[in-house]
Amino acid sequence: MGELIDGKIVSKAVKEDVAKEVAELAEKHRIIPTLYAVLVGNDPASQFYVKKKKKTCEKMGMESVVHELPESTTQETLEKLIAELNSKKDVNGILVQLPLPKHMDEYEIIKLIDPMKDVDGFTHHSIGDLYLGRDCLQPCTPSGIIRLLDHYNIPIEGKDAVVIGRSNIVGRPISLLLQHRNATVTMCHSRTNDLQYKAAQADILVAAIGRAEIVKGDYIKEGSVVIDVGINRVEDHTKDKGYRIVGDVEFSTASERASYITPVPGGVGLMTIACLMENTLKACRMQNNIQQT
Repeated sequence: MGELIDGKIVSKAVKEDVAKEVAELAEKHRIIPTLYAVLVGNDPASQFYVKKKKKTCEKMGMESVVHELPESTTQETLEKLIAELNSKKDVNGILVQLPLPKHMDEYEIIKLIDPMKDVDGFTHHSIGDLYLGRDCLQPCTPSGIIRLLDHYNIPIEGKDAVVIGRSNIVGRPISLLLQHRNATVTMCHSRTNDLQYKAAQADILVAAIGRAEIVKGDYIKEGSVVIDVGINRVEDHTKDKGYRIVGDVEFSTASERASYITPVPGGVGLMTIACLMENTLKACRMQNNIQQT
């Protein structure tokens, strides 16, 4: 069985570093990084994620404010709120929890966020800098994937990487980060012909397509590294909740062929929030012209 890439260990290390630097900022500069989260509507999953982000911020010694708006909020009202937050010096990071209600244009909302406060790394300005390989606030999940690979000293340069999934949140940005590290990247998606063949060429396989266990064990090249980004519910009446959480990769069979593999849960997901904390700290430093020590 391949070695587990443990997101608990790596995310803990990232958060410990963030907490230490936050304490130094407070002591030396009297500055406390502040993350402002905007939640529109009452989607249970969104409420859970925002609550978790706020709790993690507070554990790091940072401030976190959650601004809740009703489902009926207009596009104009939300745009005015973003403009107001952009202008406030004591707001270092702005996070608009997605998805937004269907009557809103997510792109137009995200586009309005000040790139210096774009801790999700979703604005077109941030994406442009990422594309060009410039320093920026990177999307949290892709950044977390790179951190996992680096922590386990998994080489990227010269490797054949296959990314399954082309979302703007994970698939496309992780393909860029891997290319910046000199991997040769093949992008696949739900309409890729002969997905099994293409996946089997990967030295590093990133599965981020959002389909439960679509990547089977025989898709995996012997000795490859498997990064599973998927979080999917499948029915399981042996569980008290009636379901279990699985990734996009069939773990039981893939782990027999991979040299390294992320579990679900306990892998990439934990890195997303850790990197969000890191981005909030970085945004605060940039806005106050304070170099990292």
